[in-house]
Amino acid sequence: MAAFARRKAQRLALPDPSRKRALDARAAELVRLLNARERFCTTSSCDGRVTVTMTALEKATGDVVFKFEPFVLHVLCRELQDAQLLHSVAIDSGFRNSGITVGRGGKITMAVRSTHCLEVPLSHKGRLMVSEEYIEFLVHVANQKMEENIRRIERFHKGLELALETADPADAVFPQGPEKGHSVYVHRRKRRTAQEQAHPSRELGAQDETENSLDLFAEITI
Repeated sequence: MAAFARRKAQRLALPDPSRKRALDARAAELVRLLNARERFCTTSSCDGRVTVTMTALEKATGDVVFKFEPFVLHVLCRELQDAQLLHSVAIDSGFRNSGITVGRGGKITMAVRSTHCLEVPLSHKGRLMVSEEYIEFLVHVANQKMEENIRRIERFHKGLELALETADPADAVFPQGPEKGHSVYVHRRKRRTAQEQAHPSRELGAQDETENSLDLFAEITI
């Protein structure tokens, strides 16, 4: 426990190594929620983005790629059951590529990830390989993915608040006992299994229908 507390204090004292030098807005709420608990320490996060490797596609001389990256969050956990709790919430929220790793010295890391991504080459050696119409279609698809990404973040945030409160209703900053943490994780898994049996055709975290694409998310000038 003392070793984890020291590791957390040292990591949180370091300057932000990202180019932005600040947390993304939606990720910031989750980071604050987790770091307020003694048993968690966030290490990296991104709330999702759409990027093109060069700002002006028509002036590109190399290879240009259109890319959408969904939300990602990495969290150091003090105990395995803490990582299991986060993993259960992440899976239920649609982040089905989430996982737990145990490194040297017993360092436990929980990664919240999904396969809800997009990466498409647009040009090769300066030559545009797709039509303007296709690029507009990619923008539309990326906007839909971003909308779904935001919904999953919101589900994860709400589910995490509930899970943490259930695990430790007395005081958020005190660590939970091993047995309590394990029981919460098992309970959530059993509840999810019961839901799947009751609704076999329903897949939690499947992409919801989107009404209209949000052109604010992705815009390319060609």
